[in-house]
Amino acid sequence: MQPIICMDKNVISLSHGSGGLISRELVEGLFLKRFHNNALMDLEDASILNLPMEKIAFTTDSFVVNPIFFPGGDIGRLAVCGTVNDLSMMGAKPLYLSVGFIIEEGFLIEDLKKIVDSMGEAAEEAEVSIVCGDTKVVERNAADNIFINTAGIGVIPEDVDISVKNAVPGDVIIVNGNIGDHGIAVLSQRKGLHFKTYIKSDVAPLNGLTALMIQKTRNIHTMRDPTRGGLATTLKEIAIGSNVGIEIDEERIPVSEGVRKACELLGLDWLYLANEGKAVVVVPEEEGEQLIETMKRHPYGEGAKIIGRVVPNSPGIVTMRNAYGVRRVIEMLAGEQYPRIC
Repeated sequence: MQPIICMDKNVISLSHGSGGLISRELVEGLFLKRFHNNALMDLEDASILNLPMEKIAFTTDSFVVNPIFFPGGDIGRLAVCGTVNDLSMMGAKPLYLSVGFIIEEGFLIEDLKKIVDSMGEAAEEAEVSIVCGDTKVVERNAADNIFINTAGIGVIPEDVDISVKNAVPGDVIIVNGNIGDHGIAVLSQRKGLHFKTYIKSDVAPLNGLTALMIQKTRNIHTMRDPTRGGLATTLKEIAIGSNVGIEIDEERIPVSEGVRKACELLGLDWLYLANEGKAVVVVPEEEGEQLIETMKRHPYGEGAKIIGRVVPNSPGIVTMRNAYGVRRVIEMLAGEQYPRIC
């Protein structure tokens, strides 16, 4: 005789992670409805995928952002966009994602629906399919509301070779818009801060933008998304990976006035703020301006600017020149400027 289960249907219970009837109801009633595609519908132990015969890019990431809802996005949109962007920075066309949920007992079903809807919308925007997943429920206080893991597969054209090792002297460095918005948006929501200027996260899938760029030129040497550690850490990684020097111009770096003022108030350095919809792009100087024109045709590239260049001297060193001509050495972020930003 089956036991009678009494529970609040508005919150996640341990039964939702049991693998039984209630788990099935959650999967079919919520996840399948939002992530509908043929590979997922059969609920096999693994999805069967058809991949073009090209180079394959494969990545995974986990998302533990606090708070889970913030201006401009939430943990669901962040999870999809973060993995799509990791693939895109290698020149890949993202195709398929997996998703794993670790949910704390007592989490509101309504909040889970919002997150799943947000993931579905982001996947539709990026034109990727969420083809497999898993849900685990842990006891109260064993997690922090919800954690999400995603993995992604994409294909890279044979004539595309983008790597942190490929920057060479004479290249220019481009960013596609204002930096630091995500870091300030999450921090303001976490701390209950209010600024005169509304600051929202830049979280966005960049594969449409990067596809346009690759159509324009196959000579993109390096692309990186400046997430944790911000622009400064990303530039340092490129300098070390390619064994080159990098010089950037502070006045050329796009930063909103709201982010600048928030950093002044909070004692933060916008160079190290996290971003979730930005790309650092390294290309030959002769192709830089034409590539920017192409980028500006896409909504996520409208703010594209050249901010610096790759130089032969001082390998592994990044310097920034300010308005007075004074140069400052830029290092990687040491420790955490603030925790759980993605």
